[in-house]
Amino acid sequence: MAFLARSTRSTLRGLSLALRRGYASDTNQMGFTFAAGNQVYYNNQHVRQVDVPSFSGAFGILPNHVPTLAVLKPGVVTVFEEGGSTKRFFVSSGSVTINDDSSVQIIAEEAVPVEQLDSNAAREVLSRAQSELSSASTDEAKAEAAIAVEVGEALVKACE
Repeated sequence: MAFLARSTRSTLRGLSLALRRGYASDTNQMGFTFAAGNQVYYNNQHVRQVDVPSFSGAFGILPNHVPTLAVLKPGVVTVFEEGGSTKRFFVSSGSVTINDDSSVQIIAEEAVPVEQLDSNAAREVLSRAQSELSSASTDEAKAEAAIAVEVGEALVKACE
């Protein structure tokens, strides 16, 4: 019986904390930092939402998001700015950190605005990577080529 009472108190405490936290809303602010090795795109600027591709699945980030760490996979990061504009960036890989204070940091290995991508060059990258994969003879070469194919496919998709 004592176990049941402790369990119930613990559940109620957790529920109380969840209710106080509330749901994400556009009235809250989210400080956003996004950088790659070649450029800082956002430096603690307030944005409404950020959509990211991760190895655990693509997801959107709003203010008051649950604190999270995620690994970026090749794909498009979409930033919904306060003023209503939307910006899209291709990222090759990296990490996402969502903090208790609603701040978000994305550190990408490589990042480039989608409008700067060349669809013909992206298809060429994919073709070359597929060729390297089919001719790879060692496990290491196969793994490297498979990663290049994944990035090439994401590049082509981003250009569409």
